[in-house]
Amino acid sequence: MLMVSDHRPVVQSALLRNELVQLRKDRGLTQQQVAGALEWSTSKLIRVEGGASSITKVDLDALLTIYRVTSASQRERLHTLNRGAKEPGWWSRYKDFSPGYLNYVGYEAGATFIRQFQMGGIPGLLQTPEYAEVMTRIGPVDRQKVESTVRFRLRRQAELRQRSNPPRQCFVLDEAAIRRHIGIKTDRTIMPNQLRHVADRAERDHLVTIRVVPFSAGAHPGLIAPFTLLEFEAGLPDILFLDADQPDSTMVVGGDPRVAEHAENFETLLELALPAGESIKLMRCAADEMS
Repeated sequence: MLMVSDHRPVVQSALLRNELVQLRKDRGLTQQQVAGALEWSTSKLIRVEGGASSITKVDLDALLTIYRVTSASQRERLHTLNRGAKEPGWWSRYKDFSPGYLNYVGYEAGATFIRQFQMGGIPGLLQTPEYAEVMTRIGPVDRQKVESTVRFRLRRQAELRQRSNPPRQCFVLDEAAIRRHIGIKTDRTIMPNQLRHVADRAERDHLVTIRVVPFSAGAHPGLIAPFTLLEFEAGLPDILFLDADQPDSTMVVGGDPRVAEHAENFETLLELALPAGESIKLMRCAADEMS
């Protein structure tokens, strides 16, 4: 089972709040009833359950008493989640990035399964420093922030690898992502080195799967926009991020029909994609052609 510390603060907070909401509903209590019993304002409980405010130890104990949670182990587990939720994430020190992007990274840091489709480029979690720099320079990023953006992207990769129980990762790429010779005007080796890096990673890491949708597949659901699906343990609903690497990324949670729609689209993309072995072979051939 995934260690609590592996969930990271954003996910620990979400797990705690989901469980508190479920405990309240299991007791058949409304937010107004709980707030009245604790002499809180209803808005306070709404903020607590919605993640808009932190939960003190005293407030958590009060809620668990109202919900008749008497098990010492269950109470300690929930308090452990609450303590973990208050710890600063490593990404919190990066103040130059948008809240939406940092929110995505917070959830990504605690996911157990990451699925992503990319059409125009290599996913950030697979990029080499040189490729990341070229891609960052062509985006809406101040030139002075290029270096910090690249460091941040590489830190995301390192943090996932260093987890005691790293997540499974499955990436589906459109063939266009591996055919465009990124960096050709500055260093012709950047793209072939990037493709070999991706191929090597897929071959040596059993938790990473990379598949390529060939041009011959024709039109497919991924042509609309890139997307990322994150899965978690302990009952936390799946989360969909649209354009996760962009400042205006959109987060969609669990019950929203768009989550199921994109999960189905991902399965369709897998059906259209080349098998893993053939995908790796295609990337290596493309790298050789560029060299």
